[in-house]
Amino acid sequence: MTTAHPPALPRPGSDATPGPLDDRLYDLVEDRFRRLVRADPILATGLGLHERDHELGDPSRAALLDEIAADRAHLGAVEALDPAALSPSARFERDLEIHNLRLSGYEAAEVRIWERRSFALDTVGTGLFLLFARDHAPLAERLAAIAGRLEGIPAYLEASKDRADGPQVRLWQGLEIEAAGELPSLFDELLTAAASALVSRPNDAVWLRQWNPRRRPWSPTPSWLRGTLAERYGRLADRPGAARRARRPTRAFDGLDADDILALGWQQLAEEHAARTAAAREIDPDASEAEVIDRVKSDHPASFAGALDAYRDAMLRARSHLIERDLVSIPSDERIDVVETPQYLRNVMPFAAYFSPAAFDARAKGIYVVTPSVGDDPDAMREHNLASISNTSVHEAYPGHHLQLDVARRHPSLSRLLTDAPEFVEGWGMYSELMMREHGFDDDPHFRLMLHTDAIWRACRIILDVRLHRGEISVEAGTDFLVEHTNFERPNARSEVQWYTYRPTYPMSYLLGRTMLLRLRADEQSRLGTDFRLKSFHDTLLRNGSLPISFHRRLLAGEGR
Repeated sequence: MTTAHPPALPRPGSDATPGPLDDRLYDLVEDRFRRLVRADPILATGLGLHERDHELGDPSRAALLDEIAADRAHLGAVEALDPAALSPSARFERDLEIHNLRLSGYEAAEVRIWERRSFALDTVGTGLFLLFARDHAPLAERLAAIAGRLEGIPAYLEASKDRADGPQVRLWQGLEIEAAGELPSLFDELLTAAASALVSRPNDAVWLRQWNPRRRPWSPTPSWLRGTLAERYGRLADRPGAARRARRPTRAFDGLDADDILALGWQQLAEEHAARTAAAREIDPDASEAEVIDRVKSDHPASFAGALDAYRDAMLRARSHLIERDLVSIPSDERIDVVETPQYLRNVMPFAAYFSPAAFDARAKGIYVVTPSVGDDPDAMREHNLASISNTSVHEAYPGHHLQLDVARRHPSLSRLLTDAPEFVEGWGMYSELMMREHGFDDDPHFRLMLHTDAIWRACRIILDVRLHRGEISVEAGTDFLVEHTNFERPNARSEVQWYTYRPTYPMSYLLGRTMLLRLRADEQSRLGTDFRLKSFHDTLLRNGSLPISFHRRLLAGEGR
């Protein structure tokens, strides 16, 4: 099995004149990184560090509080470093490390959603799925690690229970109960894979007993979850940190506050509706907009298998378009798979999602998952219409998440590897959708109709993100609002809004991030004039990692490296 840590963790290259405290900074960053992957084997798996793939880690309240305290001490040590004793690139890395720690500390120690919603089953599912879906080692070796994690599930779930403190939010616990009902489907997939992989290894027949589909090591958990709701439960508005989230977003949004962001959401909603109406008139000036949307959504593959093929085709066409138009550099060794979303994730990923390549895997691979339906909705194939397939494949694959995250993982900074900046990551995905149309990819009104429908959806996300966390709108009213503006099938829309409730400031990041990136591009065009090159702009953003846009702005201006 591969080792958890490479011989030496990467560090950013030295400036011509290193600062006397550069090495001290990078020692601190590396110490924290090793602590995090030691404490969280699933995080380590996600990063491509595989020594503890057979473990789940300690999810207890005490362990989490220990990590919060350790991060607080680490923040103090980094802040104590004199910036004047650091080289310019190390000074930039120090600022980023401080940003990361303040944000994660605020979420963990102040907002504390982990006290009101159990994520244990979701985490278990992710820990199994990553080992199953990636090919960093032979299947038999990965199955051995999966078997170890399966054995650890009862103890892991039991240890996670003491995170609950006070009333649990009924909606959130209901999502976890649903996850418990869906996990057996992943278990059965693993059983099938194990039977196939081990048929030629009779000495390992004992493994097969560990894949008995009747054995459900998480089966007591739904009863416990229901018990947390038996006598008292919290409303969304009562959950800890709600007032703090209503006062301000927790991310670096270039000085925008919640009121500014909400106003932007309403403005974008109006503009994208007008653009969709114009596209519908191009398609058929004599039909209503609703009739045109219905017609476009009815143009879909006959089966979900056919839809997956269409996603792969659209993805590869987009990749070729980037190369032909010389819009961005593409690494020669990047890899991606398109697969069906595992059953246990469909209620939280109602359309599509992306799992990034593991930074330390020798042959890293991205995974693009597509959800057949939510709740076996008979109309679900309408969401896999050909126009949406094109737009989603640009967003998730080329030049969207897959390309961006595959390039980002190659930067040697551990601070950048652990940065949480959805306003850039999701903003880049949305920016990619628009930029590709600007450069002629699938640029006819049918595709633009769905481009604007998807932008309407993301404008709704801004509005609902702010209003849900201010307590101004309910989940049901939010679902109505989303259906009204997007024409999504209702099960998909409700699943969407439920997700918004426990990821404050993430849903707004998509269209807000695109807006910020377009402003950044315009600023760079103005600054550089005739020297501006779009490919150079894109390459500079991607190779510098998944950073807040304010940090990208500093790098483009020549600060750091």
